[in-house]
Amino acid sequence: MNYLPLLADELSSDFETQVLPVLRYVLFFLVIACSIVIIITVLLQSNDSTEGDPITGIKESYYSKNKGSTRDGKLKIVTIVCAAIILVSVIVYFVTEIFNKTA
Repeated sequence: MNYLPLLADELSSDFETQVLPVLRYVLFFLVIACSIVIIITVLLQSNDSTEGDPITGIKESYYSKNKGSTRDGKLKIVTIVCAAIILVSVIVYFVTEIFNKTA
C-alpha cells in the first residue's frame, strides 16, 4: 500500500493550517512596524532644498559626495530599506493568500 500521497497531503494541510496564518500575522506586523519607521524617518529628515541645481540636480561639493554618512543620508537609507521590506512582505503575504485559496 502506498502511504506517500496520504503523508504528503497531511503535511501540506498541516503547513497550510498552522504555518501560513502565523506567517501572515508576522508579515502584517512587519509592514506596520516598517510603516511607522518610515513615517518617523521622513519627519526627521531636514527640509532644505539645497540639493543642487534645480534644472540638473547636480551639485559638486565635498558635502554632496559624503552625504551618505550624514544624519539625513542615514535616514534616507533607513527609509529605502524599510520600503523594500514592506514591498517584499506584501508580495509574500499575497502569495501565501493565493496559495491558501488554491489549496
